[in-house]
Amino acid sequence: MVSINYSAREVCCKIVYYGPGLSGKTTNLQYVHSKVPGNTRGDLISLATEADRTLYFDFLPINIGTINGFTAKFQLYTVPGQVYYNATRKLVLRGVDGIVFVADSQPEKMDENIESITNLEENLREYGYDIATIPLILQFNKRDLPGVLPVEELNTKLNKYNWPTYEASATVGNGVFDTLKKIIKMVLDKAKSSSAPKIKQAPVAAVPPPVETAPSVAADVPAATAPSEKAPELVRRPVGETSPEGPSVSFEKGETASTGKVAVTEAAYRPYPGSEREAPREKKISSAALKSSQEDELAAASLEKNVIDRQDDTTEEPPARMHTPQMAPSLRRRGDGKKRGFFKRLFGKK
Repeated sequence: MVSINYSAREVCCKIVYYGPGLSGKTTNLQYVHSKVPGNTRGDLISLATEADRTLYFDFLPINIGTINGFTAKFQLYTVPGQVYYNATRKLVLRGVDGIVFVADSQPEKMDENIESITNLEENLREYGYDIATIPLILQFNKRDLPGVLPVEELNTKLNKYNWPTYEASATVGNGVFDTLKKIIKMVLDKAKSSSAPKIKQAPVAAVPPPVETAPSVAADVPAATAPSEKAPELVRRPVGETSPEGPSVSFEKGETASTGKVAVTEAAYRPYPGSEREAPREKKISSAALKSSQEDELAAASLEKNVIDRQDDTTEEPPARMHTPQMAPSLRRRGDGKKRGFFKRLFGKK
């Protein structure tokens, strides 16, 4: 997947050269590295054995300038073509954006080409990629050698998804840059189409069903309870007392009798405190209660008098007086002239 760094305004894409062993993958990168200016490419890292066989991958980052204000950088990789290095090939394919399949045009290499492209499809499927939708180019390499297979036969056996094809000779550079330019264009076109915002049409708002209006409450209210008319008069009547119209009946709020008066019984009527309907009640004291209260007062007075008389008859001895200490007589002698006071001696008074 194309990596976009908005803070650094960079677009980084990964392109992998895939194919059988000794098909010309590393030769493609070596030719690109030799022809690209030094200020726009990185170092070519290649891990090879004594037989000059790529064991892991070649890596060549290339900067091709700016696209829509973003610096486009491409990282070119190759994979080892040997069959027993499938784990390394699978690891290099992680996060791939475009693939260049380098096929060997020699007749004796056709089985290896078919085996390699089948292995590519299996490895992509493990990462969730579809080989039919990912940007891919077939490069028929070694076209400069004698006895190579025709392009039509190579297309018939290898190009089952109608990919773009290029004839190339990596040793001399024929078709190398044409293949690179095409895969770069395909990767960028896919990145633009996938990053473009998708405009979704807003769904048409459904017309809400008509709301049935509830019947008017005022139509069900009797005319006698309308606020514009006079409120019915309340008649206070004890429970069980009959009126000229009939026995007393307790009506609910808003109910009226045929005479227009509402009868409220003693059980139903409870005036709240402070209302004008609550009359002050006078406390009535009976003669029997008054007589009993007077007798109680007389008994209390006689009991108090007896207690006072008993206190007067009781004689108690007065408490003994406490001894008052007296000052000792002064031992100071006056008029003998033998001893003088401090001030007399001080001031020389006789």
